[in-house]
Amino acid sequence: MSMNISQVFCPGGTVYTIRAGDTLFALAGRFNTTVQAIIQANPGIDPNSLQVGRMICIPVAPSPGPCPGGFQYTIRAGDTFFSIARRFGTTVNALEAANPGVNPNQLQIGQQICVPAAAPGPGPCPGGFLYTIRAGDTFFSLASRFNVTLQALISANPGVNPNSLQIGQQVCIPAPAPTPTPGTCPGIVYIIRAGDTLFALAQRFNTTVSAITAANPGINPNNLQVGQQVCIPQ
Repeated sequence: MSMNISQVFCPGGTVYTIRAGDTLFALAGRFNTTVQAIIQANPGIDPNSLQVGRMICIPVAPSPGPCPGGFQYTIRAGDTFFSIARRFGTTVNALEAANPGVNPNQLQIGQQICVPAAAPGPGPCPGGFLYTIRAGDTFFSLASRFNVTLQALISANPGVNPNSLQIGQQVCIPAPAPTPTPGTCPGIVYIIRAGDTLFALAQRFNTTVSAITAANPGINPNNLQVGQQVCIPQ
């Protein structure tokens, strides 16, 4: 039995008659909606076996929500949240927060999303330099590479989440703390090894934690870095 328009429940949408060559992907692009939305509006439809002459409901594409400070972007072939974030100077986390309900793994060509305002650049970096995050970077690896402490790195980048660094993001690498030299250290210069603590060093060298701390201004007793040089007063 043929189906007339009144038999297709399609509130607010468009009743469409399938033609030869039609696919849900093509229809989604033509009517600015998504394949998933068409499937949901037509229970029981087989996307791989559309019947010529069958009437289906093409739902109205949901209008994107507000995008304060940003702009609406239309998804193109090959787009991902990662590529969009890099292109517009934002982060994947910011994109996800600006598009609740959007599945980053199921972006549809023609779908509109909110691209938030670009993430603010790093603040002033006196005495240091700006570094662009690469794949595999962590604050711990950066601290070791540039001979600074993890705490100094965190303090120089307020607002940056060390657990969510984005490739292309810029961070401030602060100037390394001055390292003691035999001429300026009233004792010996010691290189921190794995497992060292100021308490253990004080016992080993017959001094006190307070004396070591006083001889090393700016040292963080709770964040000693392997390879870091400290002055052990005598």
